[in-house]
Amino acid sequence: MIIKSLSIIVLWILGLTSCSSQNQNHQVNVLPNVSKTSVTAQIVTGAEHTADYTGLLANKRVGLVVNQTSVIGKQHLIDTLLKLGIRIEAIFAPEHGFRGNNPDGDIIRDNRDLKTGIEVWSLYGKTKKPTPEQLDRVDIIVYDIQDVGVRFYTFISTLHYVMEACAEAGKPLIVFDRPNPNSGYIDGPVLDTSFRSFVGMHPIPVVYGLTPGELAEMINGEGWLRNSRKCNLKIIPLSGYSHGDKISLLIPPSPNLPNDLAINLYPSLCWFEATPVSIGRGTPWPFQVIGFPDETCGQFCFEPQPIKNASISPPQKGKKCFGDDLRNTFYRNQIDLDIFIQYYHHLKNKTKFFERPDFFDKLAGTDQLRFDIESEKTEAEIRDGWQKQLTEYKTLRQRYLLYPDHSK
Repeated sequence: MIIKSLSIIVLWILGLTSCSSQNQNHQVNVLPNVSKTSVTAQIVTGAEHTADYTGLLANKRVGLVVNQTSVIGKQHLIDTLLKLGIRIEAIFAPEHGFRGNNPDGDIIRDNRDLKTGIEVWSLYGKTKKPTPEQLDRVDIIVYDIQDVGVRFYTFISTLHYVMEACAEAGKPLIVFDRPNPNSGYIDGPVLDTSFRSFVGMHPIPVVYGLTPGELAEMINGEGWLRNSRKCNLKIIPLSGYSHGDKISLLIPPSPNLPNDLAINLYPSLCWFEATPVSIGRGTPWPFQVIGFPDETCGQFCFEPQPIKNASISPPQKGKKCFGDDLRNTFYRNQIDLDIFIQYYHHLKNKTKFFERPDFFDKLAGTDQLRFDIESEKTEAEIRDGWQKQLTEYKTLRQRYLLYPDHSK
């Protein structure tokens, strides 16, 4: 099995490096590098401040909203709490599952954790919000999930629904805060609430520059829960962290964000999910390569194939895609909209580019971005349309910051 897996990877690498085309019709514009030293080692997460919350959890029936990133050092939060004598009544599992090994969009089902025997309830499937019956079984909820600071990453939607359920049931919620690896800038259109969905629930920009704890405070403070309810919320803050720090995550937050570069490119490339263009799902480099089955798209090529626990049926499965290799580009310090516009202009007469326009509008949080691209506005012209709401959001954001801010 190991030899077979290595053979597949070798074939992928050969396919990715041997393709060429004489017609590379567009050039990827690389934004300036964000040259900051990683400070991850200095950060102490909320979960690690055990003295700040063990008294709050003692003699309580605790529900945990956690996944594979919920660790203290090399030990899962669950193991730490059990050793501290905390009674864990239930685990609530978000997208990708409690262990983080379910592909994107895969329905998570209720089950029991094989290691501890604790019941696991799904928050990604038919049920996205803890039910009153489930909350009757617990006295308090803890949320501890590493996020990436991008509006369409669904863990913050899960956070919203957990807050709402706790508010309705009168149950307290504790958020163990974690750093935001995309907090160096704030960018993108602010969501129009008429486009509200599970990939965008709040009137915030695509890259919003808050930790999960700060966003929870904003959701509460701005009355964004149903019927403007307030959640009994407590944040266990980070220490040693500032917005704008270069963060390196040791555990991938989801199967298709395997490294720091993919996390950095995610806000720029996720738009392509609503088009027939591949962004590398089904390769070892998701969110790091771009391509389409047309040799005129670029000299670089790859062939998406199913990958267990990551991409079961990736876009353009089994087709040779030509395009761009971003694995050696600099980190972006704003959303790279230009690369999306380039692919639109190159492919608009060859395929239905906005293959899923409704989904694109949900990702964008507005239909205006699609209309602007189709009317051939430049990136600068499109950005001008974002600025007023971005400025207003930045002012709002200042009210909820818990940490020093070096973002732009």
